[in-house]
Amino acid sequence: MLEAALPTLEVLRLPVQDRLERVESVLRDLVTSDFGPINEVGDYLFSVRGKYLRPNLLLLANEVGGSPDRRAERLAAIVELMHVATLVHDDSVDHSPKRRGLPTVNERWTHQVAVIMGDYLYSRALLEVTRTGPVEAVSILAAASNQMSIGEMRQLAAHDALSTTEADYFRLCRCKTASLMSAACEIGAMVGVSEYREPLAAYGLDLGMAFQIVDDLIDYTVSSDITGKPSGLDLREHKVTLPLIAALPAMDAEARATVSDLFADPEPSDELVRLVGESVREAGGLDHAREQATRFARSARSRLDIIPEDPFVRILRLTVDFVLERQK
Repeated sequence: MLEAALPTLEVLRLPVQDRLERVESVLRDLVTSDFGPINEVGDYLFSVRGKYLRPNLLLLANEVGGSPDRRAERLAAIVELMHVATLVHDDSVDHSPKRRGLPTVNERWTHQVAVIMGDYLYSRALLEVTRTGPVEAVSILAAASNQMSIGEMRQLAAHDALSTTEADYFRLCRCKTASLMSAACEIGAMVGVSEYREPLAAYGLDLGMAFQIVDDLIDYTVSSDITGKPSGLDLREHKVTLPLIAALPAMDAEARATVSDLFADPEPSDELVRLVGESVREAGGLDHAREQATRFARSARSRLDIIPEDPFVRILRLTVDFVLERQK
């Protein structure tokens, strides 16, 4: 029955719904502090439920093979803490005003509060994983955290954004997004059936790559009413993602000049963003990005082929479909 269902978040959560509810309870406990201002920001951050995609992946991976471990619920909450910490830091670095339709921490409070709150969430996550174990989970999450930081610095250090290559972009995706998804899947298997660690870690990496490419496509294709973020935000923030990278070589001189004008303007107009978006579409940038997302999705599915089929493996396959078809 689950196989035939549409790949919605509700379908993906259903097999581990009870465990996810315990993850939410753990999250609330982990964020609680004896310092009022931290509680205030923490309550705000977790007042709206996120996708919980990473905790869901960890719990599904933990169930594969039929040997679930209760530690996985705490580890799933830790992974979500780390994910939210990256969002808080990214919003501050990018000066983003909204996320999920609500003001970001840096917008509602200050950039200083956002940086400190992100640091608090990171440190709280790492403190908790040392208590929960196993010890190897500390190493996996620390490595993922390190990769995410390197990815953010690579993006900031790029002197000529328009010279970014496809290889540069894929390296950034691996660091900023895929590394934590891979860690979630690997840790879930580690405290479940450990022989599936390697294929599930590889699955998470490929899924994360597809997820980030689709995320960057959404910025070009979906209205702000659906995403809860300003339309064309990447272009407004002068971020070069795969659709633009693929389109640039195929653009004529006029279109390239428009792109240069946008990147030279500290606050590009809606019309300039629209023109560049149309040029990217006409030059085939969106089609190429979709092809690459599909390629990584296909690879993610193939990673599961060596694992005996069970209901949780089938949901992991459906997760790939969800990632490819999502709109926000």
